[in-house]
Amino acid sequence: MKTSPQPNRPPSPRRWVGTALWLALALGSGISHASSAEADPKAQAQAPATPAQSASLGGPIAAPADEATPAANGATNAGQGTATGPSAANPSETATAAPALQADPGSPQAAAPVELWDRIRSRFAMPGLQGDLVRQHERWYTARPEALQRMIERSRKYLFHIVEELEQRNMPSELALLPFVESAFNPQAVSIARAAGLWQFMPATGRDFDLKQNVFRDDRRDVLASTRAALDYLQRLYGMFGDWHLALAAYNWGEGSVGRAIARNQRAGKGTRYEDLSMPNETRNYVPKLLALKNVVAAPEDFRIELPTIENHPYFQDVEIRRDIDVALAAQLADMRLEDFKALNPSANRPVIVAAGAGKILLPWENAEVFKRNLEAHRAGRLASWTAWSVPATLSVAEAAKRSGMSEAELRSINNIPPRMLIKAGSTLVIPRPAHVQHDVSDHLADHASLALAPEPNTRRTTIKARKGDTVALIARRHKINAENLAQWNKVAASASFRAGETVVIYLPAKAGGKPARANAVKSAGKAKQAGKGASASPRKPDQAARKADSKR
Repeated sequence: MKTSPQPNRPPSPRRWVGTALWLALALGSGISHASSAEADPKAQAQAPATPAQSASLGGPIAAPADEATPAANGATNAGQGTATGPSAANPSETATAAPALQADPGSPQAAAPVELWDRIRSRFAMPGLQGDLVRQHERWYTARPEALQRMIERSRKYLFHIVEELEQRNMPSELALLPFVESAFNPQAVSIARAAGLWQFMPATGRDFDLKQNVFRDDRRDVLASTRAALDYLQRLYGMFGDWHLALAAYNWGEGSVGRAIARNQRAGKGTRYEDLSMPNETRNYVPKLLALKNVVAAPEDFRIELPTIENHPYFQDVEIRRDIDVALAAQLADMRLEDFKALNPSANRPVIVAAGAGKILLPWENAEVFKRNLEAHRAGRLASWTAWSVPATLSVAEAAKRSGMSEAELRSINNIPPRMLIKAGSTLVIPRPAHVQHDVSDHLADHASLALAPEPNTRRTTIKARKGDTVALIARRHKINAENLAQWNKVAASASFRAGETVVIYLPAKAGGKPARANAVKSAGKAKQAGKGASASPRKPDQAARKADSKR
């Protein structure tokens, strides 16, 4: 089923609100559109915003360009430890709103741009960085045009929404490019440290920003919720540090880590700018990556890059759902490929979307009306073939499968249950919905469903420290266990690598006599230490430990 051509689709209310806001800012409030010269770190500072301009959108504005100095990189999250704000660099200073951009109301730039790239360029406002790192990352991106094109193709689904949200908060448009650095604009991306989604939130930080994570959904992957949370977090960090480079460093490394680095430099009489701080390499390269992308977007012709056209209008709209519905059926009713549907609705953890939890789905404009018509025609049919079951007692997977009428393999697959695990009482499993069951999953289960597992009695959970160069396959071979099981136990991809010294969970057979599995694991770790000349067992450096504790997004 195909929909009417794009020109006939209904206009988005957000589109007109966003365009009206853009024009109002351009014509009335003095916010300008930066020229491509603003990609140059030596660009001139713009005139400061009036208090009314700053208050009109309620968000932080970019720091003036004349504050640009050789800066350091930024990185991401955390939230533990005492984080310092503008006073960290100078206790007597207070944070002030950075200047808004200025534009000539009579200039051609006052008209709403046709391409989203032009709209993004018009609000570039971050200072640049001196040094080689930005140039290195420019070369890296431009030497891989195919990879850059793939990222941009993924971004076209989400970029308009992010730009709209940034403009409403009066935040610099460079931040719209941050998911390129974080996740390559892949909402299903999961890091080895378990950060997830476009904006790569860690579980704890996600909960701090009201991103629900349960059996049915993970809002860290939700396009709308995670964008709202990321911008909330970035605004908070800018308010703390008064500098976008430091705010980005805190987003990657943790606000506590950045605060402690500033305090160390203060005690040593050193500078407290981004480029003055000692930080991990990932953080050191974080802001240069973003600024390299900014420079490529600002002047693609200088890099012999052609950016694919992204039109300056919404890609999707949200559609209300009032009943539970299978993911596959929703895609079918919308006349979409399943993978395209999941790209817009990546938060679903299970093959069913629970109305009490989600309440809406995102669909391209050209598919939304098709979905509504087909859903109405399908009212008499069944929408959800899955439901939730609260496990009454601790059960083996085999017993739970028997009670739910599923095969053991299917139950494991649908509910992501690793081998050698028991399902603890009170856990929520997704199971086939009997034909006679008419009620949907309750509000309470939709928001609080959890899955708790325990090792089977004949196995013992233990941990080891990864050696330098260790991968899932290497550790699995060393301990004579299944690589896929190892990946599931540690919630990583089967192709993942581990950092030296990183803790890895394994389950080993418990021995009736002789040395317990824990002793064997410790012995194996000792051998690893000797083979690696002590590198894997050496204590974490203080900054690394702090970063782990801060635990980013």
